[in-house]
Amino acid sequence: MTRRSSFLHAIVQSQREAKRQRDAQMRAQALARTQAVQTAEKAQKAYLAAQKADQKERAQLYFESQVAQVDLQNEQLERVIAQLENLLTESLANDEFINFEKLKQAPIIPYFNPGPLAVAEPPPVQQRYFPPELSGIQKFLPGAKEKHAQEMAKAQELYQMDANAHAAREAARKQRLMEARAMYDRQVAEIRQQVEAQHAEIDTFQRDFAAGAPPAIVEYFSMVLDASSYPENFPQHARLAYVPESKQLVMEYDFPSLEIIPEVGSYKYVRAKDEVTEMMRPLAQRKTLYTSVIAQVTLRTLKVLFKADRAGYLETIVFNGYVATIDKGTGRPLRTCLVTLRTSREIFTQLELSRVDPLACLKVLNASVSKSPAELAPVQPVLEFNMVDSRFIEETDVLSGLDQRPNLMDLTPSEFESLITNLFQKMGLETRLTQASCDDGVDCVAFDTRSIFGGIVVIQAKRYKHTVGVSAVRDLFGMVQNEGASKGILVTTSGYGKASFKFADGKPLELLGGSNLLYLLKEYAGVEARIVMPEDWKDPQPDAQGE
Repeated sequence: MTRRSSFLHAIVQSQREAKRQRDAQMRAQALARTQAVQTAEKAQKAYLAAQKADQKERAQLYFESQVAQVDLQNEQLERVIAQLENLLTESLANDEFINFEKLKQAPIIPYFNPGPLAVAEPPPVQQRYFPPELSGIQKFLPGAKEKHAQEMAKAQELYQMDANAHAAREAARKQRLMEARAMYDRQVAEIRQQVEAQHAEIDTFQRDFAAGAPPAIVEYFSMVLDASSYPENFPQHARLAYVPESKQLVMEYDFPSLEIIPEVGSYKYVRAKDEVTEMMRPLAQRKTLYTSVIAQVTLRTLKVLFKADRAGYLETIVFNGYVATIDKGTGRPLRTCLVTLRTSREIFTQLELSRVDPLACLKVLNASVSKSPAELAPVQPVLEFNMVDSRFIEETDVLSGLDQRPNLMDLTPSEFESLITNLFQKMGLETRLTQASCDDGVDCVAFDTRSIFGGIVVIQAKRYKHTVGVSAVRDLFGMVQNEGASKGILVTTSGYGKASFKFADGKPLELLGGSNLLYLLKEYAGVEARIVMPEDWKDPQPDAQGE
């Protein structure tokens, strides 16, 4: 009984121990699983945190890139505005003077490179063809000498064939080299000929310019304007005409439209919407800057022309600034004059352009400036370009005797008087009193019947060969005052000097030269005339103050 109890007790203990081991193992496994889960969860959390951090970092980088892009756009916008605000001051140091010699192209002669044709092929070496000489003992072998002699003969024959082939190849190479050289020489001669032709053209241009030929002067100053650098989208187109009698350059210059001023004031990146928004520039600000731009362009153009005039051809410049747009009402092209002025070198060169307000400076120059350039409010040009168009200026040549157009210098005083009277009647004026002047010209008092702009108009016409002096302009102004007239017009077959234009500046006077008169006759009276001075013509009262 005691033995069985002990045995049972041992079994129970063994089972209990086995259970403890199983429980311990299960606890160990459970603990292991718990640690693995924790490790996995920790790793997962770390991964998610890293991913979130990565997304956050990428989002931050994206945000920074968008902000940088917007900053760049704003910087570019500010640069454009700065350029527009400083069109005048940034150009003052520039000199667009054209040196004729520098216009001449230097010949660019390519290097003669014949390639493989320049490399001669080495000739065959005779000794390499011959068999070696017989040694001492070989000479005594039977038939050795005869065999050696045969080999020598064959070698000599083969050498001669190769030498002849080499000579033929060399002759062909030299022929091709000579042909390549001849072609190269022809190309060089053609290049030199083209350069010489270009030099001759420049020399002709220079001679014509030095001689004061109006077409050459117009071409020169057109090139000067082309050399002036403006921001992108500026038209930079001009029409020029030169009146040699008065050393006057008349020009039509194209302004940019209001669209040259950016509508956008700034850019901003909105992070919440992930979009770039535009802050519009106030319209009033755009209009103000646009007015400044056309004023700056006007002054800059005058500066460029006067500065580039080393030969002293320009005493006076008439500037008419236009803008070309589309009439939104009709859809037709519209061309509006926004700025017009006449100024002399003497007056303009006294300006300190680095310190002026452009618009105020134009007022000092008695310029007419549009009251609202942005709305294309027009001004009346001080001188229409067509009135000095070279098509209306007579060129004297060997065929002039065949010209059937009436020569104004051949008319009698009464015929000239009738012509001028009829002209202004055709232009809408009512002539009340006309009398011949003491200097073979015309004094005419007419009436402009328009209710607002009309009134008495005093007209004087003078057939002069030389420049009309300033005293005639003073006399006209005195007559305007005596008659209580609203305007005075002086017409001549010649031209005017800078003193005349200076005196007339700011006064109700209009000075029309010979080309102007020819244009008006054709445009309003349908008369195509010419002005050819007789060799014996003498002005009735030469004016010493023509300057």
